[in-house]
Amino acid sequence: MNRQRTHLSGARQQGAALYVALMMLILLALIGLVGMQVAGMQERMASAYRAANLAFQNAEAYVRQTECGLERLNGVPDVPAGNCALVSQADIQTHCDDGFDVGVWAQARSLASGPARNIRQIEGCIIGQAEIGMGGTQEQGGGLQPIYQITVYQTDTGGGADPSSGVVIDTIFKL
Repeated sequence: MNRQRTHLSGARQQGAALYVALMMLILLALIGLVGMQVAGMQERMASAYRAANLAFQNAEAYVRQTECGLERLNGVPDVPAGNCALVSQADIQTHCDDGFDVGVWAQARSLASGPARNIRQIEGCIIGQAEIGMGGTQEQGGGLQPIYQITVYQTDTGGGADPSSGVVIDTIFKL
């Protein structure tokens, strides 16, 4: 029983397996880094989307509260009790030629300025012939039916600390 053993000499071994394993580890590390960067970017995008959505919802709520306040101011019966914004006649602009520009008004807002609103009574300003009764006499108890332009600015924190997003909404409200 003669067994012959073959030994590879140290000079003939190249260590290719070690180099392949190191290259694979480097590739896996790079893939991990790219994955972390993508996940971080997606998290920031989701956070920005959430902040913009919250700001929009807060602005919508502020518009609805203002509309409720205008209904109470105009004596609309059966206005639901709840969170109506306080609106007085002094809050309402009635001049058509005041040069109000929503874009300029919006640019004047900043995240630190918190909630803001502008209310214009515009039924006397509307001219034209359309199915919604523009230009006609919209009689309601002997006068024109009030139509308001409500422009609001609101942040994602609702006027709280450290807002990161703001929204301006401009609506027309017809009683």
